[in-house]
Amino acid sequence: MVSTEIDREAAAKSSYRPLPSRGSDMKLEVVVIPVSDVDRAKAFYSRLGWRLDADFASGDNWRVIQYTPPGSACSVIFGTKVTAAAPGSARGLYLIVHDLEAARRELLERGIAVSEPFHGGGDVHAGPDEPYLSGTVRVSGVDPKRGSYSSFASFSDPDGNGWLFQEVTARLPGRIAGGGTNFASSTELAAAVRRAAAAHGEHEKRTGGHDQNWADWYADYIVREQAGQPLPS
Repeated sequence: MVSTEIDREAAAKSSYRPLPSRGSDMKLEVVVIPVSDVDRAKAFYSRLGWRLDADFASGDNWRVIQYTPPGSACSVIFGTKVTAAAPGSARGLYLIVHDLEAARRELLERGIAVSEPFHGGGDVHAGPDEPYLSGTVRVSGVDPKRGSYSSFASFSDPDGNGWLFQEVTARLPGRIAGGGTNFASSTELAAAVRRAAAAHGEHEKRTGGHDQNWADWYADYIVREQAGQPLPS
């Protein structure tokens, strides 16, 4: 049996080293999605609650629409004559969330069909399910150990372009450049504070008293968690 849980300690001891700084940043900011009916796709992505950035057209021959998911630095574009790809052929589009169940609940409240949570298990490379990051076996429910990167849910747009939520609560080492900490939204920051609060409660149980420096402990925990560093105890 192959374990699909992310081992953060092992990753921290790996040979990974960030590449030297280069002269030009390369920021992925747009993913093009092939659709068959532009207005139908626009209605769907509006229902998701994503921000509409643009809807430009030139007669009947060209149209481009751009949406951005909440907190995302990358947008999606679809339209008329913006890609030669077959409608519905975009698969494995991942939306990283800090709380999988909350993200699912929001989509369901918006009337969007979304799968039950699932995680990988067993021989992840030999199974009947559609491939995703953990293989081709989808085990019902969130990851029992609630490991970061290990729990998913999926949904599709009207053409069948496939989206997945992936729950990430602690980044692996090297993913945050320069040890910097940033949050894309107040919701993301609030989720980090709640995790720090729960961990600090266990810290106070171990130390047997109230920690007057709790704010410093919270800050240290949040920064270390996002940077993939060992967490305070």
